[in-house]
Amino acid sequence: MNGRADFREPNAEVPRPIPHIGADYIPTEEERRVFAECNDESFWFRSVPLAATSMLITQGLISKGILSSHPKYGSIPKLIFACIMGYFAGKLSYVKTCQEKFKNLENSPLGEALRSGQARRSSPSGHYSQKSKYDSDLSGHSSFVTSPAADNIEKEMLPHYEPIPFSASMNESTPTGITDHIAQVKVNKYGDTWDE
Repeated sequence: MNGRADFREPNAEVPRPIPHIGADYIPTEEERRVFAECNDESFWFRSVPLAATSMLITQGLISKGILSSHPKYGSIPKLIFACIMGYFAGKLSYVKTCQEKFKNLENSPLGEALRSGQARRSSPSGHYSQKSKYDSDLSGHSSFVTSPAADNIEKEMLPHYEPIPFSASMNESTPTGITDHIAQVKVNKYGDTWDE
């Protein structure tokens, strides 16, 4: 032994290491094919329809007068903005579908990383919180126990504060400098103004 204690149970399943997918990761040929497929499908089946629909709705709102057009450029800036937002909304809406395609790949480190990430998120307890023979049944109790005398000393030593409601944090007695006084302004027949 190298001086470290091994506390693993003999029959415990050892999780496979998650492959490191970083900026230096080079995708496999099959992963490249799925990337290109996701890019094409997200563009033609999500981005183009959403961009066109958002542009049509924006143009309809401008023509009805609900949205105003720019005095110099007309409706072009709003239509370009609607097109860009539709494009990105289409790309983002396809992310889950694309992740599923990668998860279905057999020998893909990227698919394995997505599958293991999903397993860890779906059950936060996962592999790591399996009860071992060292866990006790006192999980709800603190390991640090104080005596009743110590609790009484703590209550006597520390001041007791009543909770203050949120609305009472800024009341009339708080000096804010803000008043409800509205200045009365007088205007004469020549347009001159003065305060009272």
